[in-house]
Amino acid sequence: MFSLTSAEISHFLLAMGCLLAMAHLLGYMAERIYIPRVIGEVAAGLVLGPTLLGHFFPDAFKWLFLGFATEDKLFGLLYQFGLLMLMFCSGLKFQTRFNREDIKITSALVIGATIPAFIVGWFAADIFNITPYLGTANNPLAIKIVIAISIAITSIPVISKIFNDLGIMHTRFAKIVIACAGFHDIMLWVALGFATAIASNGGVFTAGTALKSVGVSFGFIIGTFVLGYFLFKRLTIIKQNLLFRSSNLGYFLFIMFMLSSIAGNLHVETIFGALLAGIIAKVALPKAVSERLEQGVSNISFSWFIPIYFATVGLQLDLVRHFNPLFFLAYFLFATLTQTLAVYITSRTIKQDRLTSFNLGVAINDRGGPGIVLSSVAYAAGIINQEFFAILVMLALITSWIPGTWLRIVVKKKWRLMPGDENVTPQPRDDGKIKSINQSV
Repeated sequence: MFSLTSAEISHFLLAMGCLLAMAHLLGYMAERIYIPRVIGEVAAGLVLGPTLLGHFFPDAFKWLFLGFATEDKLFGLLYQFGLLMLMFCSGLKFQTRFNREDIKITSALVIGATIPAFIVGWFAADIFNITPYLGTANNPLAIKIVIAISIAITSIPVISKIFNDLGIMHTRFAKIVIACAGFHDIMLWVALGFATAIASNGGVFTAGTALKSVGVSFGFIIGTFVLGYFLFKRLTIIKQNLLFRSSNLGYFLFIMFMLSSIAGNLHVETIFGALLAGIIAKVALPKAVSERLEQGVSNISFSWFIPIYFATVGLQLDLVRHFNPLFFLAYFLFATLTQTLAVYITSRTIKQDRLTSFNLGVAINDRGGPGIVLSSVAYAAGIINQEFFAILVMLALITSWIPGTWLRIVVKKKWRLMPGDENVTPQPRDDGKIKSINQSV
């Protein structure tokens, strides 16, 4: 019970070590040529997975990653831990301080960019032939929701990393974009929870199913914020909190695991609990404590769990047998233009200039980590098949590349990001030994 043979442990450690080393190596190489690290980490799975190693040396791939009966389940466990830690870290990047004008702009972008993009994505499912991409759940409604989410989603971690690399994290532009990404994710995870609920319900959709799913999701959000804020604010930094005193990081990980467990038992995605735990910690705790928490979580997450998660995503991709380049190109252009135009038109409507509107459109079009999470959850729930899973992962990766390239040009040419960022001087990023291995998603 609760044991593996010595040979199984040795084999798993070898496979995990190879995957982790390749993820860090390719992630580092990607950063050196100004590509988001996440692209290199997923590429590690492509190199060691069915796409390359499995295609040319199938026996070597099977021996390394399918060497004994439960090896795939061990990687699945690490994969889930990495996913939870990724969402927890994303919540810790949530922005909380805004002036009135910034609130106005952020609110307009959240509404004006999310809803139109979601609606266009919804109807796009009728334009594209989605039947060949249905997963084992065989649910057209669920896949329509996933497609709509894939059009409208934005990434907090990747765009934050880009801002940090360019030295513009302190700008008004960065604060507004990250806030928009945070609200996008909360709204769209609710929609994803609805899609997975439908898929797990045997495809049966009724008004009661919809009300129950959305009601439970919003009830969980509101209840978590109200109760969680009180607990974090009042009960964290007190002498009687022995768990916090014994291990600050252990205390917050306990909260994250409990919220994730509650979310799963309520048939809300477990990752939603991890995301909310991070957001509440950022909102309720003193700045010094939340920053220390973020640093501590990053130290373990971005050195082990999260690179393994992204590399495992790559392991699940088979771009040789299950990838349609022409369909991907069409889907990529449609998704990118839809999201960028929605943000651009909204920004122009609230009287932002053309360059500001385009900058916002490009930045908010970054799908990054959440885009990969969306594809992972939808694939695991049987909503989409392996081919569409590959399409969504590649969409997330390419749209993570574009904002970094464009914003680098803007900064290099000393163009204005948006009003209020005139004559902004890029701040050198912190390249300390700890942080240099952390900010990777």
